[in-house]
Amino acid sequence: MIDDLREEEIVNKVGGRFKLSTLIQKRMVALNAGGRPLVDVDTNDRMQIVIEEIKQDKIYLDTSMNLRITGDSPEAGGPLDFDPTIL
Repeated sequence: MIDDLREEEIVNKVGGRFKLSTLIQKRMVALNAGGRPLVDVDTNDRMQIVIEEIKQDKIYLDTSMNLRITGDSPEAGGPLDFDPTIL
């Protein structure tokens, strides 16, 4: 799993290491808040789920750095705008 994060392919896919860490963080918040995984993996490890979602182009950051789900599937929790004041 951690080896996937070291590969340049996943870093380049999202546009750099900062965007990758932001995307991972925002998707982890969505999963922890009850969002459903968008991929079928045999694990409960949320980090592995997020990495697989990125690799399969299921999630991305829009130009405003908001988490977006490909197709905005309501079953997966839909798009999530992260508001740090809620924490």
